[in-house]
Amino acid sequence: MNLRPFSKKQTLSLTWWYPSSPYSNYDAVICDGAIRSGKTICLTLSFILWSFYRFNGAAFAICGKTIRSLRRNVITPILPILSDMGFECSQKISENIVYIKNGIHKNIFYLFGGKDESSASLIQGMTLSGAFFDEVALMPHSFVEQALARCSVSESKFWFNCNPECPQHWFYKEWILSRKKKNAFYIHFQMKDNPALTEETIKRYERLYTGSFYQRFIEGKWTATEGLIYPNMTDENAFVSVPEGPFDRYAVSCDYGIINPTSCGLWGEKENIWYRIDEYYYDSKAEHDTRTDEEHFNALQKMINGRNINCITVDPSASSFITLIRRKSNYIVKPARNNVIEGIREVSTALKKGEIKICKNCKAAIREFSLYRWEQGGNKDMPVKENDHAMDEIRYFVNTILATDEDDFFALAAKR
Repeated sequence: MNLRPFSKKQTLSLTWWYPSSPYSNYDAVICDGAIRSGKTICLTLSFILWSFYRFNGAAFAICGKTIRSLRRNVITPILPILSDMGFECSQKISENIVYIKNGIHKNIFYLFGGKDESSASLIQGMTLSGAFFDEVALMPHSFVEQALARCSVSESKFWFNCNPECPQHWFYKEWILSRKKKNAFYIHFQMKDNPALTEETIKRYERLYTGSFYQRFIEGKWTATEGLIYPNMTDENAFVSVPEGPFDRYAVSCDYGIINPTSCGLWGEKENIWYRIDEYYYDSKAEHDTRTDEEHFNALQKMINGRNINCITVDPSASSFITLIRRKSNYIVKPARNNVIEGIREVSTALKKGEIKICKNCKAAIREFSLYRWEQGGNKDMPVKENDHAMDEIRYFVNTILATDEDDFFALAAKR
């Protein structure tokens, strides 16, 4: 694998722990800032090199939001680099363990996913010589604290990597703002700190984000969200006419409600773009009448109108509606992935990249785009829980169907 010469900040993240470094007395390193700035690969390599410089036969933790994201973002990129440097690497995938050997030295690295509060129990009882946290701002406080408590070996150190979130975030307040108290070395990255990125590539990334996401991902600031969640979707030119002719495949996304509105979107793919070509939206409060699961299913069938639907993704809490769809049809139904903040980011990116387009006849979705806002105050990003049913359903589509690669998608679409 070819690596370009490192930038000044990348070199600093690689070497801060070395005995001759003026920063070697720190107990932790924190690298935050813009996306694609090269901080992850440099910090991971630095962590592995430090572990072999200080220890032999020791155990370490490498932590990510999920095991899947950790393998994709950290393990898969770093192993070929280590192999090129003369390290011997092997994995026990079923146990989430990576063994790394360099000559007579061998260390073991346990992989952990810190996706929710229950994850803290996974790491209890271990004795570690150090821990690395990829995207630490996406992990619960309890999981990180439990992992840190396991690092009881003398000379153990902590390694943190993240993109910025809101300024009330626990990690920003407890570690970045209190880094002197924590004895942590802080390095802030920008895109220009990654020599592998061309000016054209940086400008392309700059075009993908707006508002607070631009400030966080491009400028690398811990900034509060405010105002509309999708500000670019208030312009009537953001919406398109339904394309003519057949589509390559179809899918449906559903946000189910009894008292709250039910929103379903019909999606058609043409030339690698997914269009939301029709919708079913029923607000029982506005209509002064509730509908049964059966009535919602009949309306869904009417919207589908005999099209060959590859997959329907539904609000995961709507178990009765999911059961009814499966019982009364041959549709493949998949409970939606329901991570709100990551989903909003993915929808924002998909809209900016033109991977999804909303058609002008989707009046309920257009109305909600103009009203969907961030909550003000509080200690974390959350949208206001109103005017959000089409927004949730569009997020389900992006999180669950658009994010699925082609092999997985067609596996879902197989005949039962």
